[in-house]
Amino acid sequence: MAALTHASLVEYLLEEAYEVAETIETGADDAELRGELGDVLLQVVLHARLADERGSFTFDDVARGLSAKMVRRNPHVFRPDGTLQDSFPATVEEIVRKWDAVKSAEQPELRGPFDGIPDSLPALAKAQKFLDRAERARRVVEPLETQPPVVELVRTLTSEAELGDLLLAAVGSARSQGFDAERALRGAIRRRFEAPS
Repeated sequence: MAALTHASLVEYLLEEAYEVAETIETGADDAELRGELGDVLLQVVLHARLADERGSFTFDDVARGLSAKMVRRNPHVFRPDGTLQDSFPATVEEIVRKWDAVKSAEQPELRGPFDGIPDSLPALAKAQKFLDRAERARRVVEPLETQPPVVELVRTLTSEAELGDLLLAAVGSARSQGFDAERALRGAIRRRFEAPS
């Protein structure tokens, strides 16, 4: 284990997480999903083992921390002692509000709705996350309809498969013009969400 570091294992952690997503999205059977989840868990075990060797924390510490966080951040599900509540909120909105309130109280250093979104997220996932957070915070976003023909085209789509084909065509067209679609989208996110308002 001496040659391994947290940094050297990051690519494998990400790869295994993407393999779980692919297994789910392609409808693979439960045995394959179980195996892929085991691969992700192995990554957690390896990181915990590296930390344990440095005397920082153990796998048990990780599990206890996760359990405590779930109880703390889900008061709509758990009582403070970890037992289940007798009743649960009626709507997803109530659950999200309670989650956001608890998270804000725990992490006062997060100043705005976009703090805490990982910078290393792929651009499409990052854009989705920023738009979700803007909506939850009821933050007015600069209109995205700056390209009306594109917006109208997207509104005619009837499936995610059609959206996927459109996105692939957009990336292909951008590539043929020498543009980097990932970098372009990250720039758009910075301009619309991260600039001081």
